[in-house]
Amino acid sequence: MATKTEQFSELNRKNMEAAMKLAQMSIDNSQRIMAIQVDAAKKLFQESVESAKALASIKDPQQAIALRTQYAQVTAQQMIETARQISEIGNASRTQFSHMLTEQLTNGSKDMMETFQTFFTSLPGPSGNVVETMQKAMANATEAFEQIAQASATAFGNTGDKATAKKKK
Repeated sequence: MATKTEQFSELNRKNMEAAMKLAQMSIDNSQRIMAIQVDAAKKLFQESVESAKALASIKDPQQAIALRTQYAQVTAQQMIETARQISEIGNASRTQFSHMLTEQLTNGSKDMMETFQTFFTSLPGPSGNVVETMQKAMANATEAFEQIAQASATAFGNTGDKATAKKKK
């Protein structure tokens, strides 16, 4: 009985490690996004101060309009660049998550099946059908997840490629 308990404890430990890894990945990406946002806010604030000073010294209305237009263009470009950087982090995060989840499902389902096989074979009476049914269910679930992960990677990959291509133009 101790080996069964140890097997379930080991399975639980592996799941907790995966959850902690996911949480750390989330924290790291959140920090990267916040750093980008803080940097963008600092730049925009500095440029708005400089623009206000420049506008205060301008006497010609046409120059003031030109300066405001220039400031608006620079601001829009910076916001687009910031959004692109955040989008890249999001796409990378989705890819990391997908790989991690695939690995967890693959390894976890294998470990879980081994644990359940050990458990069911130790039960009195015939248990072959239960193990076989569980194996089929796990295989179907893993296959479905892999298809979803591939479709997701393709969809997000195409979106990222389009954004990169637009930036290069």
